[in-house]
Amino acid sequence: MSSLPAIPVFAHRGASAYALENTLKAFDKALALGADGIELDIQFSKDGLPVVYHDPQLSRLVGTNKLVSDCTLEELLDFKLGKPWRRLFSSYKMPSFETVLAWATLHQMPLNIELKSTGLDQTSALVRMLDGLVLPNGSHFSSFHYELLEIVKKQRPKYETALIATKKIKWDLLADYRAADTVHMHKRYYKPRYLEACVLNDKACRFYAIDGTEQFLTNPHPAVIGWITDYPDKVLAAQQRA
Repeated sequence: MSSLPAIPVFAHRGASAYALENTLKAFDKALALGADGIELDIQFSKDGLPVVYHDPQLSRLVGTNKLVSDCTLEELLDFKLGKPWRRLFSSYKMPSFETVLAWATLHQMPLNIELKSTGLDQTSALVRMLDGLVLPNGSHFSSFHYELLEIVKKQRPKYETALIATKKIKWDLLADYRAADTVHMHKRYYKPRYLEACVLNDKACRFYAIDGTEQFLTNPHPAVIGWITDYPDKVLAAQQRA
């Protein structure tokens, strides 16, 4: 067994392989499976309040063509969530960020808070959310939208921020992304070129879409500080076998 410390495992939208994504049940399951942290998604309601939900549209899990930003928080929290054939009898509900933060604080569970696209149109709502915000140790913000990370760094410079890599990212100029401390990448980017770019530009990295079968889990690159997975139990077990 390796003497190296295990890399923290963040449960993607909670333990979403075992319970519906971004729900308290998924977060409770992640806690029970031993996850080191929770990855979740933040959208903003019509009244500018943060809610934990992935898509800007409600069609996939709610079955309505409305946007999250078209609904008040009260309306959003009342929807039943689930796949079409299960939704009618579902007990899953969309949690507010306030509720999830209280849960995470109770369990001192670090959060990887991904800021989604509705934040671009509601930057004042994001600023209000950040004002006085206290997160469990080890928490951080991530986003595909660099502009949102700039807001986080301006408002709360001590919180870690992570830019989620896309094809547009300038790997040779990572240092220019000053508002991003870390890079989050799909596991297909686990290649020397991208890992070395992070090292050269003093950026740590986390990888997502990990399922526990990856060979690199047993001998991770020194730049890696986190795994993001739907299967926290499998990834933890793979690390223990290293």
